[in-house]
Amino acid sequence: MCGRYVLTADPKAIQQTFNLEIVPVEMPARYNIAPSQPVAVISNQNSRQLDFFKWGLVPSWAKDPSIGNQMINARSETAHEKPAFRSAFRRRRCLIPANGFYEWSKNGKSKSPLYIHLDDQSLFAFAGLWEVWHNAEGDTLTTCTILTTEPNEFIKPYHHRMAIIMRPENYTAWLNPDEISTEEAFSLLTPYDGALAAYEVSKLVNSPSNDSMACIAPLGSNEQPPLL
Repeated sequence: MCGRYVLTADPKAIQQTFNLEIVPVEMPARYNIAPSQPVAVISNQNSRQLDFFKWGLVPSWAKDPSIGNQMINARSETAHEKPAFRSAFRRRRCLIPANGFYEWSKNGKSKSPLYIHLDDQSLFAFAGLWEVWHNAEGDTLTTCTILTTEPNEFIKPYHHRMAIIMRPENYTAWLNPDEISTEEAFSLLTPYDGALAAYEVSKLVNSPSNDSMACIAPLGSNEQPPLL
């Protein structure tokens, strides 16, 4: 499951990491990215540029785009056969850059948010799918979803699913659906086997309206959250 994540890398770092030709000149750091918001995406349609799609996949056949609110994640094991995702799995794949993400740890009757990132703090990408939807007036909406899988040992105490963190050596293959089979695509969608790190943060992150560095500040640090 991935319902909130972070992207704080500047455009130049994103450009270098993903070998892009076109990135925004300016791009604000995002500390609490939430569903239904525009998110940075590298798609197989334009694999050398950074685009922005709405988070929450809307199938091309949907009558109401609000269905995207239920499609922020897709199970990798069944995405190839589910009506909402199977066309995108075959033809429309993407990478979704991130610096980290949030999970919630049960603490009695309450839940405490954790910020999780790669142990070396490096930029990474989730595996995703994207889709294009048209309304009756001919307007276009481009949306995406994050693929999930079984959790690795690090994530298992916090959630029964985890977002797929794509290995850099698999970026090119994932973004070339015409060149790899469905079976080969499945082989890329595995629980992350690298080192992760996590620390507790304040419940500021519980509200999507909060989007500042305070969201990723370790709980109890000197950094004060902004006034709400």
